[in-house]
Amino acid sequence: MLHHIVMWKLKDFAEGKSRGENAELMKEKLEDLKIKIPEIKEMEVGINMDSSEYSNYDLVLDMFFENYEEMKTYQIHPEHKKVAEWVAKVRDLRAAVDYEI
Repeated sequence: MLHHIVMWKLKDFAEGKSRGENAELMKEKLEDLKIKIPEIKEMEVGINMDSSEYSNYDLVLDMFFENYEEMKTYQIHPEHKKVAEWVAKVRDLRAAVDYEI
């Protein structure tokens, strides 16, 4: 099993929306991928709490795949590429970790 975690810091304003609006829209877009891409075994998307006093990342994606090959299939899937292109317009920073469990 492969665990894939991605975190993003979003721009304050991008694509005509605030950071908070884009975080909500990004959550929806990412969660829709679970329906469209069968290689995704499990997925959770979380938005950082507004009340957090720390300078955390704004959004996290926590995913599981059967193996590395299935993650690669997900990454080249047209629906993922479409979401990734949009995300590139609204994010400032991205960090990711992949590890086997």
